[in-house]
Amino acid sequence: MTQYLVLLPSPEARYATASDQEKQELHTAHTEFVELLGTRGHKMVGGAQLTPSTHARVARGSALDDVTVTDGPFAESAEQVAGYYLVESDDVDDLAQVCGRLLSTPFHPAVEIRPTVAM
Repeated sequence: MTQYLVLLPSPEARYATASDQEKQELHTAHTEFVELLGTRGHKMVGGAQLTPSTHARVARGSALDDVTVTDGPFAESAEQVAGYYLVESDDVDDLAQVCGRLLSTPFHPAVEIRPTVAM
């Protein structure tokens, strides 16, 4: 099986102003997504929701002793990565279809599915 990172970009401002009902609907979509993975032969091996990008720290430099750290996201954007899943699958096309459950919410206008490189 190949491992895929499913990246979930999301408009942070939209989530910050979401109602409790909207957040519950998002939670339901993620629960159903995980259930669909299992029933369709995919295996979730990891994942997490990320804190807002305002909590990010960015390290830049060229050597161990030459690193500058700044607060905030790497890139200013209306959408930031809000979370991810690590999924093992033999069928990336079907995995993309399962991601449609997440696309049905206003919080994930797109999902990026990227194969990982074996270490």
